Amino acid sequence: MEWTGARYADTPTVEVETWIDAPPATVWALVSDIELMPDMSEELRSVAWLDGAAGPAVGTRFVGRSEHEAFGKWETTSHVIEYEPESVFAWAVQDPSEPSAVWRFRLRPKDGGTALSQWMQLGPGRSGLSVAIDRMPDKEQKIVFVRLREFERGIAATLAQIKRRAEA
Repeated sequence: MEWTGARYADTPTVEVETWIDAPPATVWALVSDIELMPDMSEELRSVAWLDGAAGPAVGTRFVGRSEHEAFGKWETTSHVIEYEPESVFAWAVQDPSEPSAVWRFRLRPKDGGTALSQWMQLGPGRSGLSVAIDRMPDKEQKIVFVRLREFERGIAATLAQIKRRAEA
């Protein structure tokens, strides 16, 4: 687990990896089914494909509805920006040319199973976190650090759920 950057403008990132005792195809079926994600996330409440899409492909979009004690409820539209079956699935939140966040699952065969990582980047586009930073610019580094730690814990919990389901 690691995170880099201290200010929002630095587009700080966090990544967590786990090993799963299941083949990449089994793990892929879980990570590429976005409608399963609300069951494995503390913040994400619902997800639905847009524009008639039935699943991920580069250029498809989905809407996610989330909730957080400090930020309230919000809705975002994400754009699939990378999609290679059994390898990588990534999406940009809001504007793909200046996303408020980018999320990525990466899979690779390892030791008879699958190494699965989830990575996310804050910014460079504005997000709900930007509003908090605008209100308390002197606390920007702390706000970013706390949010990255929340994402780190959330990602670790999501990967644990995927591991549990894939190994069942």
